[in-house]
Amino acid sequence: MINTFCKKPLWEVSQTLAAVAGGSVPAETVITNARLVNVCTHEIQEDISVAIACGRIALVGDASHCVGPDTMVIDVKGQYLAPGFLDGHIHVESSMMGAGEYARSVIPHGTVGIYMDPHEICNVLGLEGVKCLLEDAARTPLKAMLTTPSCVPAVPGFEDTGSFIGPDEAAETMNWKECVGLGEMMNFPGILGSSDHAHGITGATLKAGKIITGHYSLPETGKGLNAYIASGVRCCHESTRAEDALAKMRLGMYAMFREGSAWHDLKEVAKSITKHQVDSRFAILISDDTHPHTLLSQGHLDHIVRRAVEEGIDAITAIQMVTINCAQCFQMDHDFGSIAPGKCADMVLLDNLESLKITKVWIDGEKVAENGSMTKEFAPYTYPEWATHSMHIGKAITKETFEIPAASDQVTVRAIEVIPAKVGSYERHVTLTARNGHLESDPSQDVLKTVVFERHHETGTCGFGFVKGFGITCGAMASTVAHDAHNLLVIGTNDEDMALAANTLIQCGGGMTAVQNGKVLGTVPLPIAGLMNDKSAEEMSSLVENLEESWKQIGCSMPSPFMTMALIPLACLPELRLTNRGLVDCTTFQFVPLEV
Repeated sequence: MINTFCKKPLWEVSQTLAAVAGGSVPAETVITNARLVNVCTHEIQEDISVAIACGRIALVGDASHCVGPDTMVIDVKGQYLAPGFLDGHIHVESSMMGAGEYARSVIPHGTVGIYMDPHEICNVLGLEGVKCLLEDAARTPLKAMLTTPSCVPAVPGFEDTGSFIGPDEAAETMNWKECVGLGEMMNFPGILGSSDHAHGITGATLKAGKIITGHYSLPETGKGLNAYIASGVRCCHESTRAEDALAKMRLGMYAMFREGSAWHDLKEVAKSITKHQVDSRFAILISDDTHPHTLLSQGHLDHIVRRAVEEGIDAITAIQMVTINCAQCFQMDHDFGSIAPGKCADMVLLDNLESLKITKVWIDGEKVAENGSMTKEFAPYTYPEWATHSMHIGKAITKETFEIPAASDQVTVRAIEVIPAKVGSYERHVTLTARNGHLESDPSQDVLKTVVFERHHETGTCGFGFVKGFGITCGAMASTVAHDAHNLLVIGTNDEDMALAANTLIQCGGGMTAVQNGKVLGTVPLPIAGLMNDKSAEEMSSLVENLEESWKQIGCSMPSPFMTMALIPLACLPELRLTNRGLVDCTTFQFVPLEV
């Protein structure tokens, strides 16, 4: 794969690099007195120097002969020098910031490159929205590699989105210079069922010689997983059990261990390595989704590496899992993932291998961050006006909109029970007592009315259901961050507050809000596609912190409830989900009635 993400392609500077390594041409920069975290051989090498020219590494070892009168010599005084960190699967939009502010937040934490799947903005604004995100990222030092959204909609026929991606659209993007592969193929039913649509999309990727990233959320690890991998899918981040990750690695699939703001899978999936004598080369650490307050309070990949160490994975292995393993997964290890001659000079400096604090970050040989702050500035970016007008509900929403007629006085309904900090859900059957001929929320059973409104094409469609697990005693929550169609999702204890929550987001162009007794307690406006804001991480974190307090006030104490809430409409995750078209049984992939 030709890499367009380095300062200079290797073929253009190979002669210079050889001359620098040989000592006939001085290096631009030489880093000395480093403890090298050698991810190629899983060892620490003492007193190593690195010579840099043209944004790439010319020499690793004794670089004294590479120093000239104009060479910048940086003595790191025994700190640990490691390759820059790579996030193999991330949805930038889930940070609630544009790509530029996201880059500003993660680079100081050692992240030099991301493999982003912008299927959030693509579901709302299509490929034109993806181009906006790429333009936003291009002004930054962060290497933002595109994996084209593969599932728009996530599972065709079960929801309405703002756009559509088919084989032709996927094939078009494979020619974009930013594209390195295909985003998570969530339509695993289509792959397993050999549908022309799903295999047309993956086929376009394979024909272009690029990587297919996966999403296999079933606990089945036999014929289904084999079929999924046989179709060309190279990696998967949906393992929630050690046996899932181990089965994938044994079949040559890269298992991505997820530790995001809401999805804390690392504790379990780490056991696939720590409890078994297996090679870790097929293991990768990724974030998937990270909120701004997580980035500010804990970090990004540096935090996930620390978490891996806490779970018993040694530090060098954990660093391999965000460097060389990831680069090899995407077949880009000839440029990324290690500190070796010819590679891009993307490096991080660590104070030690216990706290793993990042003290300096270089991208293409240029220092871009130091001691937690950016040292390189970049130009601002403004999203076009059309990207900030995405709320098209098609009808007025009042408290009457939320009424669900009851067929009898006692009705047993299907309810979605969410699992805190996990992506899965359970189908539960609960009995509700009708009031005035309608079904209402029952906080005493932790059963809350839930409605999903189509917001892209003014179709006026909406799906009704019930959820368990949020613990809300009085009030409502609403969000336009509702994977993956990102329709308007409302949950609450009463119709009045639900209507207020919905209309609050319609008025501000999308976002997340919590209300109680006719009062808006907290709102995070996300006017860019109903998903993002152009504010800084600090500003967004403050808004989210206020919203967190609002969640608690209405009775919800789970971590990042809006992240959990956002998956209620995602019809590719077991067991039961709710879209604007209705309840979906995600084990049989068919619509089911609300009443049992």
